[in-house]
Amino acid sequence: MMKKIAISAITALGLSAGAGLAAEGGKVHDVDFSFEGPFGTFDQMQLQRGLKVYTQVCSACHGLKYVPIRTLGNEGGPNLPDDQVRAYAAQNFEVFDEALEDYRPAKPTDHFPESALENSPDLSLMAKARAGFHGPYGTGMAQLFKGMGGPEYIVSLLTGYTGETKTQAGTTLYENTAFPGGWISMAPPLYGEDVEFADGHENTIESQAEDVAAFLMWTAEPKMMARKDAGLTGVIFLTVLTVLLYLTNKRIWKPVKNRNKTG
Repeated sequence: MMKKIAISAITALGLSAGAGLAAEGGKVHDVDFSFEGPFGTFDQMQLQRGLKVYTQVCSACHGLKYVPIRTLGNEGGPNLPDDQVRAYAAQNFEVFDEALEDYRPAKPTDHFPESALENSPDLSLMAKARAGFHGPYGTGMAQLFKGMGGPEYIVSLLTGYTGETKTQAGTTLYENTAFPGGWISMAPPLYGEDVEFADGHENTIESQAEDVAAFLMWTAEPKMMARKDAGLTGVIFLTVLTVLLYLTNKRIWKPVKNRNKTG
């Protein structure tokens, strides 16, 4: 009886906590990203488009201080040629060189710069730090196969502006359906056709938001594909091992079982 009461109490606390999160959090919608699921992979072209959106829009305020620029050439990521990585670093960023006591063009061995503003969070781990699915927005199985919803949160935030504004304590706030509390101090960063793509890809707020969210997921999990490959190899190995152990067990104990039956 006491066990049932304890289980009921724990369940009630869990539900109330989930309801509290749902009430405080904003509305996050699901997005079908290519890297989701145990067999998902990053879309190289989408990562390159997301890098362009970050460079031309987001980098004005936000940094990626944990991401080395050279990783843009890694397989499983944007996979840019070495000469393009060098040109990208030199043309877009400057870093302070203590040996020169001055700024110089960035090199592939440097990291992306930090955020330009104190109140602008670094985006290196944003896709992992933000959980989009909890409470009514997802189940345990959905989180297992699709993750915690960080990229979905980013997309929902970038597309969640309603156009309403208000001033509070001298600060302009913008209504956003995805941000906890409903109001955010960041102005809408995307307006559609902010970035020109050479391949003529769709250039809407939604498509740009999905592209930059995928890129930020890669910055937070650059080894995701390698981990999935290692996990799949481990599952296959354990499956084969389980079958072999089962057959070995059957063969070893078969004479004993037959002897007991005849005896």
